[in-house]
Amino acid sequence: MPRYEYRCRTCGDTFELSRPMAQSADPADCPAGHGDTVKLLSAVAVGGTKSAPAPGAGGGCCGGGCCG
Repeated sequence: MPRYEYRCRTCGDTFELSRPMAQSADPADCPAGHGDTVKLLSAVAVGGTKSAPAPGAGGGCCGGGCCG
């Protein structure tokens, strides 16, 4: 189930809730009981071990310099 981050406009607390995607836009009360909250946009970091070749490192027409 996805986790969504919210911020309370009353006390400034930031908190997360796990809820179905269909309920992501539903109002959320802060843990202190305040109802004036806003859903935050979260950045997602994706990690991996492979990397793309550097530009100009060969391969492809324009990357390999075969275009005249």
